[in-house]
Amino acid sequence: MSLQPLIIIPSRLASTRLERKSLALIDGLPMVVQVLRRALEADMGPVSVACCGPEIAEVVHQNGGQAILTDPDLPSGTDRMWAAIQTLSPESRPSIVINLQGDLPNISASVLQAVLRPLENPAVDIATIACVIENPQDLSNENVVKIALAKESATRGRGLYFSRATIPFGADTHYHHIGVYAYRYKALEKFVSLPASPLEKAERLEQLRALEAGMRIDVELVETIPHTVDTALDLEAARNWFERQ
Repeated sequence: MSLQPLIIIPSRLASTRLERKSLALIDGLPMVVQVLRRALEADMGPVSVACCGPEIAEVVHQNGGQAILTDPDLPSGTDRMWAAIQTLSPESRPSIVINLQGDLPNISASVLQAVLRPLENPAVDIATIACVIENPQDLSNENVVKIALAKESATRGRGLYFSRATIPFGADTHYHHIGVYAYRYKALEKFVSLPASPLEKAERLEQLRALEAGMRIDVELVETIPHTVDTALDLEAARNWFERQ
């Protein structure tokens, strides 16, 4: 297996809060293409879009990207990512896979590159990233996922729990989880084989499945939070950001 990470961007048209958001135009390009460009700019390794159908695949190919068609009925982006990897020959499957959500159109190269750092520790199964919460309103926003973090250095810690609630209670500093993950191949293989766990179902956060199964998730702290596009207001904010650049 290659030591070079493979970045996969899961993308589907169905969305509960913003229909067809993968193809929503931002600065003249579909959002999935903006995310693809950010991944290529990070220059970390090959990038593929794992998509639900030919409409997304076509726009990816038109913009010079690689797309892999997957079953449109897969339940999650992680399952879609795993399905895409299985289309590769066994000898070309990577030792590290990065799951880059297709709704982060302005993620910077430095933020994306940071997700690999916790895997320097061989005890870590999954790595992810977070940022200090500065806006007090985010503490009560259930769409801002928080982390109970056991810090091991100024920029890294072990993720003990993830929640939509404000955790830890009474803490001076809270952390906003950014949904980018780097998996060791074997950890991803184990993760997708597990059933959805009770805490995962309660919080609607699939990373809790890994924690309940005893897997280790470490977190790298970064300075900036990329725009996540979940709603029409988020889409407008992302468009405005690109116009200002």
